[in-house]
Amino acid sequence: MKNTIVYYFIILIPLVLSSQSTAKNNLKSAQEIIDQIILETGTEPLKSTVDKIIVGDPKTPVKGVVSCMFATMEVLEKAVAINANLIITHEPTFYNHFDNTEPFKDDPIFETKMKYILDYDLVVWRFHDYVHRIKNDGILMGMVKKLGWEEQQIEKGSLKFNFPTMSLADLLKNLKKTFPKNSFYVVGKPEMPVTSVALVPGAPGSMRQINLLQDPEIDVLVGGEVSQWETYEYVRDAVQQNKNKAIVFIGHVNSEESGMIYAAEWMQNFIKDIPLAFIPSDSSYWSY
Repeated sequence: MKNTIVYYFIILIPLVLSSQSTAKNNLKSAQEIIDQIILETGTEPLKSTVDKIIVGDPKTPVKGVVSCMFATMEVLEKAVAINANLIITHEPTFYNHFDNTEPFKDDPIFETKMKYILDYDLVVWRFHDYVHRIKNDGILMGMVKKLGWEEQQIEKGSLKFNFPTMSLADLLKNLKKTFPKNSFYVVGKPEMPVTSVALVPGAPGSMRQINLLQDPEIDVLVGGEVSQWETYEYVRDAVQQNKNKAIVFIGHVNSEESGMIYAAEWMQNFIKDIPLAFIPSDSSYWSY
């Protein structure tokens, strides 16, 4: 019998346990589960990766697993509330890409978070590089499903999508329906015709974004984020040269978080004897 994945939003929802035993002496360790996840991606172990245990003992018996975008304080507290102790997070826990804690010695915010993790014997594992190596990219697959763009995708795993002709304003209205609580940063003329869109989740860097925009068939790039003095300015020059180009930044979390829902559903195929949940971290900021 498969577990039921819990999509943990506002109300505390108890996990539905598998019929198999979850007695402590039958529980797998955090490292055993992590090794299984890496194996299931079908990728050779990476020699250089940020995907490591950030905090916790790899021998810890796992009572429950949580998939999330960021291991925020709220996500950690909700995990504890549902008796889950392996936190699988896509992005850093400690405020920089490599989770380097050296700059935060004696920092009370860092110390409070670290103490909470240790006090509750949590294991936090980063699932960044490997999730992108699931066939067709787990993060991309989750985002395509969230946006409802499956039929427009040129081929499975592609970043490119073809639509019936619409305006940039129409594209923005559709994105707003998917992300009603969030604002977007846009460079481009609202009336410009759009037929071809590239979707680039996260923050792969300006040159990755610009390289896609250099494709004459791409009208609009929908991305997560980038420094405002990079891709923004490239597209602004393009618009002022009357090129049919635009960019829409929907925010880092918006552009990737649904990929961790996909990851939870994917893990359900082989993690069958312990509870599994997805807990959203949502955007870190609000717009005024």
